[in-house]
Amino acid sequence: MEILSPQNARVKEWASLLEKKHRDQKQKYIVEGIHLVQEAIKNATTVIECVCYDIDAGIPAELASFSASRLDVQWIAVSNAVVAKCTEVKSPQPVFAVIHKVNSLDHEQTLQRLCSKENSLVLVLDGVQDPGNVGTLIRSADAVGADGVILGNGCADLYNPKVIRSTMGSLFHLPVLQGELAEILPQAKAHGIRLAGTSLQAAVNCYTYDFTSSVWLLMGSEAKGLSAEVLALMDDGLIIPMHGQSESLNVAMAGSVLLYEVLRQREYSRE
Repeated sequence: MEILSPQNARVKEWASLLEKKHRDQKQKYIVEGIHLVQEAIKNATTVIECVCYDIDAGIPAELASFSASRLDVQWIAVSNAVVAKCTEVKSPQPVFAVIHKVNSLDHEQTLQRLCSKENSLVLVLDGVQDPGNVGTLIRSADAVGADGVILGNGCADLYNPKVIRSTMGSLFHLPVLQGELAEILPQAKAHGIRLAGTSLQAAVNCYTYDFTSSVWLLMGSEAKGLSAEVLALMDDGLIIPMHGQSESLNVAMAGSVLLYEVLRQREYSRE
């Protein structure tokens, strides 16, 4: 199939997905570039509507084998003008995919799995607004083998193109949920999960805290930290030691430090 005109009705719909209101309305989003499309296709549970590739360049070699194996995916040759209209970067790679969001039933089932899993490790973001920070934290959670990530209200939209690019494909490697933390976190506590997060009022050094049991890490907004309602639910406040003159760490760095301390304690600590 070919679509060459940027004025085509489907192209206009795809281009609209660059805006959150249309992603929410259509329950779809776009991923751009060979690597991200490849990671999306590799995840058999990802519902892909179509993969669009530059007609002049053809299907990228890295994706050629998938065009035959993923028969549920529509492959569409498009003009360079269509690629440019449907992607955000100035010099886009010659491929993008249109993907359906996770439905609410899957969301609830995944949340229950995260709550009931033994030694559950979940990263919870509360009002983290910078897309790059959200994407980086998802990538770090993936790197340490976390069970999932939860984005509370006020966070950058998971399907923002900048967030997706910053995950470098990790979006397709572990569950990432979005929801109301005041409703989600009590469910975790009811399953005996400890909620630990960074706090200016904290007294526990993160390197002396026991991360070997089920724990969900709470990370707050870049400017204000954790919200009052999330602080009220938090069990343990942590500090990251600072030996230099810097007063604080970027939230993506702080979250990564804590995630890797969990990994160290669970996998590499000496008896």
